Amino acid sequence: MNETTNETEKDSTSDSTSTTDFIRQAVQEDLRTNRFDGRVHTRFPPEPNGYLHIGHAKAICIDFGIAQDFDGLCNLRFDDTNPTRESIEYVESQKEDIRWLGFDWEDREFYASDYFELLYEYAVKLIKKGKAYVCDLNADEIREYRGTLTEPGVNSPDRERSVEENLDLFERMRAGEFSDGERTLRAKIDMASPNLNMRDPVMYRIRRATHYRQGDKWCIYPMYDFTHGQNDSIEGITHSLCSLEYEDHRPLYDWYLDELEIYQPQQIEFARLNLSNTILSKRWLVQLVESGYVSGWDDPRMPTLSGFRRKGYTAEAIRDFCNRIGVAKSDNVVDIALLEYCLRQDLNIRAPRVMAVLRPLKVIIDNYPEGEVEELDAENNPEDESMGHRKIPFSREIYIEREDFMEDPPRKYFRLAPGREVRLKHAYYITCVDVVKDEQTGEVTELHCTYDPETRGGWSEDGRRVRGTLHWVSAPHALEAEVRLFDHLFTEPNPNVLTDDDFEANLNPNSLEALQSCQVESSLAGAESGTQYQFLRTGYFCVDPDSSDEKLVFNRAVTLRDTWAKIQRSQQRQRGKL
Repeated sequence: MNETTNETEKDSTSDSTSTTDFIRQAVQEDLRTNRFDGRVHTRFPPEPNGYLHIGHAKAICIDFGIAQDFDGLCNLRFDDTNPTRESIEYVESQKEDIRWLGFDWEDREFYASDYFELLYEYAVKLIKKGKAYVCDLNADEIREYRGTLTEPGVNSPDRERSVEENLDLFERMRAGEFSDGERTLRAKIDMASPNLNMRDPVMYRIRRATHYRQGDKWCIYPMYDFTHGQNDSIEGITHSLCSLEYEDHRPLYDWYLDELEIYQPQQIEFARLNLSNTILSKRWLVQLVESGYVSGWDDPRMPTLSGFRRKGYTAEAIRDFCNRIGVAKSDNVVDIALLEYCLRQDLNIRAPRVMAVLRPLKVIIDNYPEGEVEELDAENNPEDESMGHRKIPFSREIYIEREDFMEDPPRKYFRLAPGREVRLKHAYYITCVDVVKDEQTGEVTELHCTYDPETRGGWSEDGRRVRGTLHWVSAPHALEAEVRLFDHLFTEPNPNVLTDDDFEANLNPNSLEALQSCQVESSLAGAESGTQYQFLRTGYFCVDPDSSDEKLVFNRAVTLRDTWAKIQRSQQRQRGKL
């Protein structure tokens, strides 16, 4: 894998899919030559053994996007050939995620398990051609006989069984006469091939497990490599788009189709998504869930689409990200800052602004009339005037962020301090006149301030200026909330390089911080699950499904700090030096 890079296939300001990437060029050429009778038909073929993650989003955008670009079709096909790991829960979650991303397969929903009978007939055909045989070696022996990258493999002792014996044994495998792992059906290709995938790969294995759709009808199940190409052929796929790790499998894909003498799609490989600070190994994602390191597949720290959705990401932001990184032929690592940038760009336009104090410090405005409440005007989103304004209450007691006050501030600290004047957003100028502390700990517990009634709306008519502007909420009207702040699950910047031994040691113990007793403005009463907001000066947040009328719960989707812009400026400076 290449070094971590922030370079993308397209300029980072683009928001449309490139029409010149190598896959689209190949499709254009096939249309020009009428290779597939002018058709473009792709498919997205997930295995229903987990929830879809951000890497799948790239594949979804490519598969469905290319079909859309060329007025073609895209199937959704579940390659469900491993009954021990698959379930209807995963099927339904994957369908929900694809729809959420904005894609529709219409009536083209297929399952590899629907083709089991036909795949069995294909296997029988290969046996009759002398191209497949039943092997008695166990999994470890098959691995040993296969050889290495520098040494050829060794033929199985069963390789020269007669066609009649192989047909009989394969039928008995299906009938359940043998135990799990006792026999396999293997393709007869070339044990000396430099491509290990061509060294008599296993086509069928015995596995007594109840299939979530087929029940106990089958006790033998086809391998993915045997089903992949045949499924594409059955469905009339023109362009079978796969991630780069399947490039070495393409000769086997073509071999099966050639030997079966059936319709042959074109397999094209592209680089999978590798994202900094993010692990996309399905095996490890399963471990995170099953070991209780996270609360579930939709935990906002997970790179699953359901996790991103719960965290507050939008489908538009993820599609924009997938468009920006483009379609590459070689692996690289994309900085997660680009994904966060795409989210900020989207939420900046759509998210209403509200005020929320995460670590509250009470302020009493001594010269403000007791019992009085004003309704102040606040814009909902300065980027979109059509979103209008709202009224926010102001009273004698308010909350500000604890970090917005320092008793002995350093130079260039422009927030509140003893004797210093600041602006309250949408409200008034206030000046700190007294500090109340806990007698035991010395912690500041309360501030006393005065306000200037001539600065209503946060502006002074005499033209005096203040450097600091603070957000706040009215204490009597504020709603209490829990706010969850997330960090990366792993301390290693590229967790995909970790070994099993490193896995647990590199888990970030501070990946979740749940702040209690936060105070948010009263306009958020009844906020619906999934709604995004910008908390002024803090970041973008989303209402969590755990939220209720009794207790609001928010997840931070992303901070306001644009690290991607900083990375780009650094890259531009480096390019300027070259």
